[in-house]
Amino acid sequence: MERTDELLMEAYRSGDDAAFSDLVHRYKNLLFGYLMRMTQNREMAEDLFQETFLRVHEKAHTYRSGAKFKSWIFTIATHIAIDGLRRNTRRPVFQPLENDDPVAENGSDPAEQTAKLELQGIVKEAIESLPPKQRAALILSYYEGHTYPEIAEAMGCSLSSVKTHMSRALKKLATRLPAPEGGVL
Repeated sequence: MERTDELLMEAYRSGDDAAFSDLVHRYKNLLFGYLMRMTQNREMAEDLFQETFLRVHEKAHTYRSGAKFKSWIFTIATHIAIDGLRRNTRRPVFQPLENDDPVAENGSDPAEQTAKLELQGIVKEAIESLPPKQRAALILSYYEGHTYPEIAEAMGCSLSSVKTHMSRALKKLATRLPAPEGGVL
């Protein structure tokens, strides 16, 4: 039977180094994907991913037994990402993810592929233009599927702050993104 994240963290705290490796492997794609969406920069996302797990190692003693590990690690990653974005003075360079390659969609109309890729670029630029906390709230909600209470925990803020960040982010996106066909956004 596969151990839960929480049991792996407890095992790591008790000296089982293999449990830490299991956690890194288990969260490799999920956490790296989140950090890529936050930064739009592969190199920065890789650095933040490593920094997140370094912090997990350093702060393992602060992990509360029984707490959801996923919430705890996303809290760490979110704070590190926001700090990283604030430190980064230049705008991140757009780097498409491997699955964003229009050539990979065999049989699709090239004009549709081009239009889809262009729209993806516009959306990514719009999200990238959001302040770090608004970007984090939006990505945690829409891309990672977290609830508002989970986002509040990850961001270390109140539920009303999350709602404010989301509302402001959506308003900014509405002004930057083209209206869909039919005119209603």
